[in-house]
Amino acid sequence: MTSSTGADSTRDRIVAAARAEFSRYGIAGARIDRIAKAAKTSKERLYVYFRSKEALYRFVAEQEMAAVAEATRLDPTDLPEYAGRVHDYFLRHPDGFRLMHWGRLEFAGSAADAATGETVRRKVEQLRKAQEAGYLDPAWEPIDILVFVNQIAMAWPGQLDLVDAADGQVRDPSLPARRAAVVAAVQRLFPATAHDTTDGTG
Repeated sequence: MTSSTGADSTRDRIVAAARAEFSRYGIAGARIDRIAKAAKTSKERLYVYFRSKEALYRFVAEQEMAAVAEATRLDPTDLPEYAGRVHDYFLRHPDGFRLMHWGRLEFAGSAADAATGETVRRKVEQLRKAQEAGYLDPAWEPIDILVFVNQIAMAWPGQLDLVDAADGQVRDPSLPARRAAVVAAVQRLFPATAHDTTDGTG
């Protein structure tokens, strides 16, 4: 029992250290020796759990995607509030925002991006079904809806410094105002639809 607990603890430390490393340096810039040192273990021990740096990144990224899905819960009938939840999540977790951004830059289109592909396919199918049910305008391609909503939702977490750069030209520089703008923008494109049932999947 002690051995198993020790192994779990080592793995958890490796994952936590890897998350911080990948968020700061990306995949190419991350160093296994730094991750091992931060996790208080050896490179050899790390490779017992993860066969490569890429495999370790995929594991960390899959954990992050699961956390995002749980926290944001895609509801095709209320995309404005979904966008608000995505905005909130990445403001609270800037390391997660950077982690996912690095993955899109460095892994896009590769086999290593399989987990992202599965998430996208699932959400596109949810949007397609919502269109069929009359909740969303069928003229839109579901993938366009997903990309536009996510891009609007993540507009501010990576560039809040632009509010200060505007040098007093912003009527309301507060964080709630940025969230309200995100929700309003998505509402203009994809208005929330009154419905009787709820779908907690995401």
